[in-house]
Amino acid sequence: MKILYATSEAVPFCKTGGLADVAGSLPPALAREGAEVAVILPLYQRVREKFGGQLKFECYDYVDLAWRHSYCGLFSLEQDGVTWYFLDNEQYFNRPDLYGYMDDGERFGFFSRAIVRMLPHLKFWPEVIHCNDWQTALVPIYLKDDGVREDRYRGIKTTLTIHNVEYQGHYGKDTLGDLFGLDHGWAEDGTIMMDGDVNLLKGAILCADAVNAVSPTYASELKLAYFAHRLEGILSKCGYKLSGVLNGIDMDRYNPATDSHIATNFSLEDLSGKNADKAALQRMMGLREEPCVPIVGIVSRLVSHKGLDLICEVLHDMMELPLQLVVLGKGDRKYEEFFHWASQQYPGRMAVRLDYNEDLSMAIYAGADLFLMPSKSEPCGLSQMIAMRYGTVPIVRETGGLKDTVQPYEAWRDAGNGFTFSNYASGDMLYVIREAVYLYKDYPDAFSRLRKRAMSCDFSWARSAKEYLRIYANITGQTWPVPAAEPAPVLEEAPAPAEEPAPAVEEVSVPTEEAAPIVEEVPVPAEEAAPIVEEAAAPTEEPAPAAEAPVPAVEEPVKKTPRKTAAKKPAAKKTAAAPKKKTAAKKTAAKKESVKKETTKKGPAAKTPKEDSAE
Repeated sequence: MKILYATSEAVPFCKTGGLADVAGSLPPALAREGAEVAVILPLYQRVREKFGGQLKFECYDYVDLAWRHSYCGLFSLEQDGVTWYFLDNEQYFNRPDLYGYMDDGERFGFFSRAIVRMLPHLKFWPEVIHCNDWQTALVPIYLKDDGVREDRYRGIKTTLTIHNVEYQGHYGKDTLGDLFGLDHGWAEDGTIMMDGDVNLLKGAILCADAVNAVSPTYASELKLAYFAHRLEGILSKCGYKLSGVLNGIDMDRYNPATDSHIATNFSLEDLSGKNADKAALQRMMGLREEPCVPIVGIVSRLVSHKGLDLICEVLHDMMELPLQLVVLGKGDRKYEEFFHWASQQYPGRMAVRLDYNEDLSMAIYAGADLFLMPSKSEPCGLSQMIAMRYGTVPIVRETGGLKDTVQPYEAWRDAGNGFTFSNYASGDMLYVIREAVYLYKDYPDAFSRLRKRAMSCDFSWARSAKEYLRIYANITGQTWPVPAAEPAPVLEEAPAPAEEPAPAVEEVSVPTEEAAPIVEEVPVPAEEAAPIVEEAAAPTEEPAPAAEAPVPAVEEPVKKTPRKTAAKKPAAKKTAAAPKKKTAAKKTAAKKESVKKETTKKGPAAKTPKEDSAE
């Protein structure tokens, strides 16, 4: 199966959020399952600076977007069993940041158009193009539009993954033709229009062959107005092609036993390094080095749907508990200012870094004891999975992927892998934070078992990759996995038992030889046949009996052979012998009676010598 994965960011090349982690891990996992996979993304400035020396120039072409006729270069890199393609246009992509520019619509409109027009230059013609979020939402639309004129585009199927429905690609109605180069018919039939504006994500949902959310719970939530941001009607209408596939994480990359980003490595079997990482985090962030006080970590974009309003409401109540708080992230200005102010109120107990730093984030995952994610909505969330991998117990609200990955702690049966609350209420959040803190301090053994259960969870991509391959197989009509559907090996192995009939016949011949006594019981009249056999001596011209009977002349009835070969030749012999027996019987009726008497007398005696002779 040939799959082209289209994304606007991917680890290790460029990252702003969870999409990059998914795009960097899922394609290699698909390749390990036997699919032929390529990834295509823009050649950003940071990619060129860091990986430019490893990129191979393939070719260039020109891409038409509305009235624009723009250069597009194609570079490639082979890594992890995947071909990574980069589309180059310095006007659009040679910038320090990935997003946040006034012309983002034009930039990613060009990117989507270039994906479709550069397909002939790739090493394979894809059977499936997997698109992600609004940045590649125009790909299914352009394929439909070009498929009207070119047959080769009609056979390509598309899958759209919604990582966050809040970001939909809204643009004014005038951009349809002037910016994206689409005919007004796309607006008139309502495919790409919503509330009077162009909505790229809506158009992709309607045009894609399959749509999936990044967790089963989020797929269900997208049919509700509270979560769907006005797309609930469209997603309910397309419910027949909507599914939820839980994201995974790279278990090799996020491995506390081998991670070079943390101060001290540790594992599920030996957690001693966890305390060393905690002390290193306290020193790094300027916190008091108190080993018996739990650290609550937050690594997040500082935006409203992450549930930061709840933290703002009860922060002072939280800080009355015996805990330390570490916050890493950037986002909306109001949250940045609040956390900066709060850190000044609790020196030595609260530390805030308004930035994103990979090394610091890993230090928090490894050194913290609890990880707080009170999200208002969370399509999947990777932070809670990474935290559990590093033995940091999550405290989450039951929404989206958080509900699918974190099972609440139950003290009465010592179960669960984290702490959860369902209502979006600061009081509920504070209650479970208090429960977690006091479990850590008062019941260290129970907390240690909880930590180990969290670390032992399997969030690898292998399971999710199989689910995506099933989605691809459904829309392409292929059978997957291929090994299970390969008839060839089964048909080749089947002949082996089919060729065994020969030994089966030979084995049957053994019991038929044992059946000799049975044949010999019946031939009591066959003893009368002795004269008949003598009469039949004349027709001994038949080579078969003459050849078979020479050695055991007395055991004449290699009558076993007539019985064995009865299905082939001896039918004639039987018919020939039958009339002779009848004629012999007609000659003397008295002789028959004497024979019957003899048989009753000689029957048992006759068996003994024959059995002896058989032995």
